[in-house]
Amino acid sequence: MSDTFLSPEEVAELTGVKVGRRGKTREELQAEWLRCSGIPFWTNARGKPIIARAAIEGRSKSEDLPKKKWQPRMMIAG
Repeated sequence: MSDTFLSPEEVAELTGVKVGRRGKTREELQAEWLRCSGIPFWTNARGKPIIARAAIEGRSKSEDLPKKKWQPRMMIAG
């Protein structure tokens, strides 16, 4: 299991879609549910929705980056 992305089983659990129906594949229905729910995802070359674990857990990219130290502005002689 990847720490970066949800597994196919986790995507099925999140979306509640485990099988296709009404002429649509499982992946199409999952992607539709994710779009309606506002959950960001990518679709891979096989059409499977790929969801970053950080999108579900609420982590942001800025938490991983070191904070910039405060520096005073330089005065411009004029």
